Amino acid sequence: MSSAARAGPPPVTTYPQPLDVVFTAPIEKDGAFATFVTVPGSAEALGTRRPVKVGGTIDGHEFAATLMPSGAGPHWLPLRAALCTATGKSRAGEQVTVELRQRFS
Repeated sequence: MSSAARAGPPPVTTYPQPLDVVFTAPIEKDGAFATFVTVPGSAEALGTRRPVKVGGTIDGHEFAATLMPSGAGPHWLPLRAALCTATGKSRAGEQVTVELRQRFS
């Protein structure tokens, strides 16, 4: 019997898991989301191109959101109106600092 046959199913991943992803990026706007930030290198950091629930801060304000896959590249982080109000930023091009601290899915 090969070692692969004895290995059994892959280990079950439990959530939440800590994340340590920090970046600064401009707010963007298009038809998909009112306001969003592109998360650079997200597919590699998260190991998937599927939606991922995360928590963290934007300019020091806590949030929880679902990172949405862009299709062929990095994920988009939708910014809710309340978060834009809290940070005082909502216009395309304004820079925000994002800290992704936890992964929930």
